[in-house]
Amino acid sequence: MAFMSRRKVCKFCENQIRRIDYKDVRTLRRFITDQGKIIPHRVTGVCARHQRQLTRAIKRARNIALIHYTLDVTQP
Repeated sequence: MAFMSRRKVCKFCENQIRRIDYKDVRTLRRFITDQGKIIPHRVTGVCARHQRQLTRAIKRARNIALIHYTLDVTQP
């Protein structure tokens, strides 16, 4: 018998957040791995609409240097 996990609910839909802001770095970092990759929606439980907004926001934040492309920056 296979173990069935509960379906994850989109945190943005649950809190009625319509737009994801690229300037909200704290929220965006929750959806990025240590290597700087964007975590897929099947892992985070975010719906497809918010995953697209999240991806665009992360890429914009990277482009204007609010977020590093890789988060594991070593200090000398």
